[in-house]
Amino acid sequence: MAILEVKDLHTRFRTDDGIVKAVSGVSFELERGQTLGVVGESGSGKSVTFLTVMGLVDPRAAEMTGSVRFDDQEILGLGGQGLRHIRGKRMGMIFQDPMTSLNPVKRIGWQLEEAVLIHNDVPRSEARRRSVEVLEEVEIPNAAGRMDDYAHQFSGGMRQRVMIAMALINQPELLIADEPTTALDVTTQAQILRLIKKLQDEYQMAVVMITHDLGVVAELADDVLVMYGGRIVESAQVHDLFEKPEMPYTWGLLGSMPRVDADVERLEQIPGQPPSLLRPPPGCSFNPRCPYVFDRCRTELPELRPAEGKNDHEFRCHLDDGDRARIWTQKQAAIAASGESAA
Repeated sequence: MAILEVKDLHTRFRTDDGIVKAVSGVSFELERGQTLGVVGESGSGKSVTFLTVMGLVDPRAAEMTGSVRFDDQEILGLGGQGLRHIRGKRMGMIFQDPMTSLNPVKRIGWQLEEAVLIHNDVPRSEARRRSVEVLEEVEIPNAAGRMDDYAHQFSGGMRQRVMIAMALINQPELLIADEPTTALDVTTQAQILRLIKKLQDEYQMAVVMITHDLGVVAELADDVLVMYGGRIVESAQVHDLFEKPEMPYTWGLLGSMPRVDADVERLEQIPGQPPSLLRPPPGCSFNPRCPYVFDRCRTELPELRPAEGKNDHEFRCHLDDGDRARIWTQKQAAIAASGESAA
């Protein structure tokens, strides 16, 4: 049974300028122990989707509809003690920027201990022991000594490890990591990703990895959601997505990735800007930027439909199967030719 089931989720923010449709009809499932990669440009709805799942969107500022079931319990709209029992204990989240998530005037140890004490009836001495233990698990040197330090006394990579420790301190069943390697150097990024994978295996957690980096997805994910304009535009198992993506937006994302096997002087770029979620374009939300757009794309929103012969691979696009196959074959041939020239 899935640990997380999301069906037809909508999140809309009321503003002076109108309604911002941040999340529109998102549905997916996540099995226990699996890793789901969620990719897309900034403003595509990735983070808001999972802030809604975690119950971290203020209901006074937003309208949320649909269904979010965690371990077969409906939690969308669940407030008060019921949500607090789940969030932080059974569901953990690593946020993008540790400096805005860690309290700058409280010692790291105090913050970790509070996370234990809120959810467990234990003495503070036990909470401190568990806090030191989890700092050791995330590979912070001299863990006991660093308990009395403040956030500003840690490097960026070490602060991110503290955030991981805080998310894992109560051994959750689901971990949501929102851009956990943003602003870190590549060596530290690799260490953080390796650490998350190691801890996932130890705790047998389900993991959601929210990122704009398809390289991270290729390394860690079992399944992938590609989001654009507040909607899922493609979903597939990770090897299927990289082997034969079906949606032009996904082609653009893959084309923007550096490759060591191709002699490419300039990476592809997706022209234009992501759509306004306040005033999204009619039809396919990608149509203003799509090089393959035609009249139907500008008036009719494509439904999610299965790829040919693969029910677990869905995408939104009005191009017929033959056109998409031809275009992708041409792209692959161009990549292969550039790889031969590099050799």
